[in-house]
Amino acid sequence: MESSEIIVGLDIGSTKIACIVGRKNEYGKVEILGLGRADSLGVNRGVVENIQHTVNSISKAVAEASANSGVEINVANVGIAGQHIRSLQHRGNIMRNDIDEEISGEDIDNLVENMYKLALPPGEEIIHVIPQEYIIDGQQGIREPIGMSGNCLEANFHIITGKVAAAKNINKCVIKAGLEMSDIILEPLASAEAVLSSQEKEAGVVLVDIGGGTTDMAIFQDEIIRHTAVIPLGGNAITEDIKEGCSIIRNQAEALKKSFGSALSSENKDEEIVSIPGLKGREPKEISLKNLAHIIQARMEEIIEHVYYEIKASGFEKKLIAGIVLTGGGSQLKHAAQLTEFITGMDTRIGYPNEHLAKSPAGEVGSPMHATGVGLVIKGFHKSENQKKQNNKAEGKKRPQKESFLERIFSRGKEFFEKDGYE
Repeated sequence: MESSEIIVGLDIGSTKIACIVGRKNEYGKVEILGLGRADSLGVNRGVVENIQHTVNSISKAVAEASANSGVEINVANVGIAGQHIRSLQHRGNIMRNDIDEEISGEDIDNLVENMYKLALPPGEEIIHVIPQEYIIDGQQGIREPIGMSGNCLEANFHIITGKVAAAKNINKCVIKAGLEMSDIILEPLASAEAVLSSQEKEAGVVLVDIGGGTTDMAIFQDEIIRHTAVIPLGGNAITEDIKEGCSIIRNQAEALKKSFGSALSSENKDEEIVSIPGLKGREPKEISLKNLAHIIQARMEEIIEHVYYEIKASGFEKKLIAGIVLTGGGSQLKHAAQLTEFITGMDTRIGYPNEHLAKSPAGEVGSPMHATGVGLVIKGFHKSENQKKQNNKAEGKKRPQKESFLERIFSRGKEFFEKDGYE
């Protein structure tokens, strides 16, 4: 098996670190070969807080993924999130010298490269520059400008920025774990690749990835990314609320949430009670499932209201026909989709990371909590294919170029005069 066929996604989350290995099969579909995961001990709300703990967790997840897939892992696509992530809209342009020459991939690259020179607040850097639509000599709404003619090439861009220190700390952890970082990718963009269909992106959809430390979201409409946001609340905040509200330890709160938790208190009966073992021989503690659901619902409502605020702020609230897709570990909470529909009034479904895979992955990999990791693998293949296309175009440029329109006119004129003896 060639190493070039294999892509590795490394999801450095607040709750878990997951390493997913994938390759393309003979039909060009992505197959997941193996998964490794470890508890994330050094990351809080998407930001590295302890280098050594994070390195140890990465090493453990990578070793497990390597053993499960039978692949030696040296390079990975890494996800980035955290409340330091911001997004902005910007329009850029370049002037071309020769109107007869077709717009090439090189022109697009120059236009994108210019966006990386934008002045940003101190300590911030650009993570992604995503072209939304192109404008050629005032003609708007162009999706594919390559091959067209024009003097002024413009584009509307969605630009995603983050703190330099946060990105460097992630890079440092990856290198210390013995890996090379192929690319750093915003996590909601990766999750979107794993769980959304192209029809949903065209119709208008909101991806909401409820992780442990943060809730990441991305809005697509007309197959264009329109808005991204990171909300600094996630499943860990719910666990903390249960811990405080029920006066129990964190591990018990997490187990309660996963086994008996519900986002709608009205779905639980008053008499439903669960018993928690007491500490060090103390009496067991009885907890009402209705009270538990009240605690969870209050925090879930806050998260969904934040999401709804971002949807309204994007200006696309009325254009999202496909509604909301919930993914991430937090989406597995019972009745999460119903509560989201109730608050936003938008159709909601749970997104599983099998949209673009060869077959539905078995076991853990098919869970919404691994949407980001699977998406990082898919993103890696997209980048690899684009690189191959660019290399092929570069080789094509070495071949003799076609005559320009003016050259053809002059050569035909010359042939005409030579043929009629006007030399």
